[in-house]
Amino acid sequence: MLYLAYQAHADLVEPAKTLARSSLAMLGTWGSQVNVPIVRNLSAAYELIARAGLTHARPEYAIPAVTVGNREVEVTEEPVLALPFGTLLRFKKDIDLEQPRVLVVAPLSGHFATLLRNTVRTLLPDHDVYITDWHNARDVSADAGQFGFDDYIAYVIRFLEALGPGAHLVAVCQPCVQALAAVAVMAADGNAAQPASMTLMAGPIDTRVNPTKVNKLATGKPMSWFERNLIARVPWKYPGAGRRVYPGFVQLTAFVSMNINRHYNAHQELYEHLRNGEHEKAQVIKTFYDEYFAVLDLSAEFYLETVQWVFQEARLPKGELTYRGAPVDLKAIRKTALLTVEGERDDICALGQTASAHDLCTSLRPHMKRHHMQAGVGHYGVFSGRKWEGQIYPLVRNMILASD
Repeated sequence: MLYLAYQAHADLVEPAKTLARSSLAMLGTWGSQVNVPIVRNLSAAYELIARAGLTHARPEYAIPAVTVGNREVEVTEEPVLALPFGTLLRFKKDIDLEQPRVLVVAPLSGHFATLLRNTVRTLLPDHDVYITDWHNARDVSADAGQFGFDDYIAYVIRFLEALGPGAHLVAVCQPCVQALAAVAVMAADGNAAQPASMTLMAGPIDTRVNPTKVNKLATGKPMSWFERNLIARVPWKYPGAGRRVYPGFVQLTAFVSMNINRHYNAHQELYEHLRNGEHEKAQVIKTFYDEYFAVLDLSAEFYLETVQWVFQEARLPKGELTYRGAPVDLKAIRKTALLTVEGERDDICALGQTASAHDLCTSLRPHMKRHHMQAGVGHYGVFSGRKWEGQIYPLVRNMILASD
């Protein structure tokens, strides 16, 4: 009923959005000739109405070119390995120079991997970059089967194997746990494709450390409550009809509710910028929310296992996590250098949660471990924005170069 109610509401407001788009187009034509306050006010209001609601398709990465050395080179997206729930996507550059191969492991937490667009763009000039481009579960046929916590780990391993020996891994946020587990499994198996380095950024390795509001929400209810109240079946109009999912719109609602005043104020600012003809300022806000309001559904099994195993039971730091029934032994990691990065003001993954990986990887020699706490940034500032580009990224680049 949860998904059906959401879909019914979306269908109900679509005519109003269509009317707003049509009115906006007419006002735009007229307003280009007559600049009067009422036209600007109406145009701003219609644009906000037209933008209301969520989208469920992956936005574009929109990285047509980057500067390598002293020249601009074309970037094309190249699917390397397509699996039912995710594609290994390469950002291929038109150069002959061999660069360190880097797999960016993106979160599967309600948004598309394009949320890491700035992360990828920053890495591209110096690296051969690949990303885990996750698919919207509502668009994956039920015939593809389930996708759980172990399957995520398996995908990371397969993607690293596709890159081959000597690659590097950069995991952002939620998948730090699965990425660390994947490296441990590969190390225990003597897999030649285990990465030369792994960078874990703002991830919930040990959520018992300085619990945040997110952690407390995940531990405040029994698993039966999550399954009963947050899991829905995909409506019949979509390819994944009947699949049990944790809808992306539910996750987004939770995120927005944590900072409701900030989002309200941002849309007030957007209205004022549109009304005053401040298009560049308006575009900054629109670009952010175009990405933020593009949501994807998670498979129910992956979501529920993540809540239980990572947040409620902390299986990895307690040494209780298994993969395909076998224990995950972090002591097996001996060849993969470790860099952890945390943000001083992170209210999603608090200080100490990611750094705990150093205490768990006991077989790594001290010179293969590094930690960085970035002052003055929250969660998203760890992997996006000026401090990521100017202060954090140089450390990531140096770790990769030192381990390559």
